[in-house]
Amino acid sequence: MEKVSLKVVGMTCSHCEEAVKNALLSIDGVASVAIAFHDEHAEIEYDPKKADQENLIKAIEDQGYGVA
Repeated sequence: MEKVSLKVVGMTCSHCEEAVKNALLSIDGVASVAIAFHDEHAEIEYDPKKADQENLIKAIEDQGYGVA
């Protein structure tokens, strides 16, 4: 397992936080997601054999948020 921290831009409430978390958890290989909209931070633990950072970023962007 690997961990990555991403800065997620555009989240303004707990609903935004939940949408991003659910999108990330739907990716095969993602084991856990800790996210906080108020500091624009997402900590993701994933299996690099099943997912990569490109998949993670795409899932966030598909929800309408940016990654800095």
